[in-house]
Amino acid sequence: MSEETNDIILDFQNVTKEFPGVTALKDVSIQVRRGEVHGLCGENGAGKSTLMKILAGVYPSGTYEGTILYEGRPLKLEHQSIRQATEEGIATVYQELTLVTNMTVGENIFLGREPVEFGSINWDRLYSETQQLLKKYNLDIQPQSIVKYLGVGKMQMTEIAKALSENAKVLILDEPTSALTEAEIEKLMEILDTLKEHGVTCIYITHKLDEFFRIADTITVLRDGQVITTQPTHLLDRERLVNYMVGREMTERFPKGQHNPGDVIFEVENLRAQDPSSDRELLRGVSFNLRKGEILGIAGLMGSGRTELVMTIFGEYGKITAGTIKLEGKELKIANSRQAMHQGISLVPEDRKQHGLVLIQSVLKNISLANLDQFASFMRIDDNAELNASMQFATSLSIKAPNLHVPVDSLSGGNQQKVVISKWLMSKPRVLILDDPTRGIDVGAKYEIYKLMNDLAAQGIAIIMISSELEEVLGMSDRVMVMCEGQSAGTLDVAEATQEKIMELATGLTESVSM
Repeated sequence: MSEETNDIILDFQNVTKEFPGVTALKDVSIQVRRGEVHGLCGENGAGKSTLMKILAGVYPSGTYEGTILYEGRPLKLEHQSIRQATEEGIATVYQELTLVTNMTVGENIFLGREPVEFGSINWDRLYSETQQLLKKYNLDIQPQSIVKYLGVGKMQMTEIAKALSENAKVLILDEPTSALTEAEIEKLMEILDTLKEHGVTCIYITHKLDEFFRIADTITVLRDGQVITTQPTHLLDRERLVNYMVGREMTERFPKGQHNPGDVIFEVENLRAQDPSSDRELLRGVSFNLRKGEILGIAGLMGSGRTELVMTIFGEYGKITAGTIKLEGKELKIANSRQAMHQGISLVPEDRKQHGLVLIQSVLKNISLANLDQFASFMRIDDNAELNASMQFATSLSIKAPNLHVPVDSLSGGNQQKVVISKWLMSKPRVLILDDPTRGIDVGAKYEIYKLMNDLAAQGIAIIMISSELEEVLGMSDRVMVMCEGQSAGTLDVAEATQEKIMELATGLTESVSM
């Protein structure tokens, strides 16, 4: 065996995976070198998750064609083989964390593998070994901390430590930064550098293309279940990567819509609200207005109150203690989301899986769920009317699904997001709130969402868009309202706004401004 061959820890050879009516992977061949960070990118539905589920043992040997060589030998994972993959040294850190939040960091790391002596858990040894592990990989968490009191970034560190505690040689990271702050992302990048120093191989999946250029040594692009290219990162740039992903040249990231905002349709004045469970003040005087056919971006740091603001407006979060909300000059009293919807306000939530979809239900039922009263007559649902109305939205939003009766969790992230948007468009909103609408979806699906936003604005719908990506805020908004510590720090016309000005307002370095 040559030295170069010995350097290959994973060798996917002509891997093909089919589902009924769909070829998810076709002759996929990729080599992953020992100790590298290997980026795996592509649009939703490109086959990334399917390939990683094969590697992680979710789809065992015999359910796909082709071969995977692991450290030079065929990887044979039988049924119930996720445990077997872990024992082989292949671990996955998923986007949705799998920790037991009422337990400590140490208890989570050794869950099911606790050191036992004389029939009892040796707690001293458990926490001592946890401390050694955390120190080895420079993970800044305490072994006895209760997980539910940790931030998302430290929860993710715990997940990584849990994987490494079983001597993982290959670590799969699936969208690891989707809920992290910029500081937490930087810490994760440092952790990945440390893992490389210890010879751990990482397969890194993300829709944030800039992260590939920060951490990946090699990038493989999948499209429609096939490998398009595998190249060293330094030979690529963002534009070439996007072209490989979507199969066409994208000359602009943000389509230019012809917005012609009309009169003010929606007003929030000095809104104050408390967390109903703790009486902690969430909103401390937020004021802004929104015009018909306008896209108003809301920016701010994590914890600034952006999501709390829109959830409170929608009647599903804070207890309002002061201030007014007006639609077309009429003051609204909104106690719940049903009242908000009936008064012309719809909200596409930040977490589509937890708050936007019923994953075991069909695409049809998810689109119509909030609007069943439109199809109800004489104590029954008119199935044909429900199907026809849902089909119109599925067609107009180009939802890619075999039919409307498939479970919504079988769709890609971008198509799931379109289902959520369809549901709320069916309610005929005058104000549409989009909370991080492109989170966790690929660059092609993002572009389709942006075009849809422009179309809706052209129809006169007033749109509020929260985004954690400043480029997205500047690329899609007519004006930008910046939040800081539960307050509206200022509103900028997009022609005058820059990332620097937004950050100065978001951090409190600049006094409140209004335009």
